[in-house]
Amino acid sequence: MGLFKKNPFGHILWVKKWIIRFFGFLTHQRFRGFNDLKIEGSEIIRDLPDTNVLFISNHQTYFADVVSMFHVFNASLKGRVNSIKNIMYIWNPKLNMYYVAASETMKAGLLPRIMAYVGAIKVDRTWRNEGVELEEKREVDKNQVENIKVALDDGWVITFPQGTTKSFKPIRKGTAHIIKNYKPIVVPIVIDGFRRSFDKKGLHLKKKGILQSMVIKQPLDIDYENDTIEQIVEKIEMAIEQHPSFLKVLPQEFVEEQVELANKRTYEYYNSRKNY
Repeated sequence: MGLFKKNPFGHILWVKKWIIRFFGFLTHQRFRGFNDLKIEGSEIIRDLPDTNVLFISNHQTYFADVVSMFHVFNASLKGRVNSIKNIMYIWNPKLNMYYVAASETMKAGLLPRIMAYVGAIKVDRTWRNEGVELEEKREVDKNQVENIKVALDDGWVITFPQGTTKSFKPIRKGTAHIIKNYKPIVVPIVIDGFRRSFDKKGLHLKKKGILQSMVIKQPLDIDYENDTIEQIVEKIEMAIEQHPSFLKVLPQEFVEEQVELANKRTYEYYNSRKNY
């Protein structure tokens, strides 16, 4: 590797490698130590081509989800089967991995800015800004969409098609358009337990002894020419288990989220009555 060899986004590869190593060693115990990450299907990773692979997943924290995938993917490529045992797999990591992240998230402090160097493809949300829903959607930045294509041409991309850490929110059609237009291999991932383990950002350990899980599924069967955007959206919903039909069996974190919202509403109600 040349000293100043860069990826298509201008990131110096040896710098990226050392950042991945540093954060890999720093975070390993969060998934194998303080908590236990149960992995299924990691053998699928080894059979994928080196480029044009899109991973789609439900989303529970800003950063822990992505960090765990970097661990699992690199461990699998080094021969681990459903395991991240022996952290040395991170010493020579796959460098052409990227993840889609909200621009505002990656600008919120020094640590996110450093983590962005690992492979963030920053996009502006069209429907929300700094936690506030917009009355009118913004125009999609075509340059940002093109960056996803550049990343797919160079390697693997992780995206969270709901665009939020809240469960059972609608799938954003932008992901379906990317799939239809760029025709990547689409690998679904379902994660659980991260919301109970970490704070919303996924930077601080909230609770120990939580069983986390990551299920890597077989690539989706997509007819890129004939499937409609709506059909692709539904396939994504089913694959990452965020289709409304899954609400028949409520996940624990969804129940906890609803209880928290109910308590918040009650608190705000009593405060408003006092002020009245």
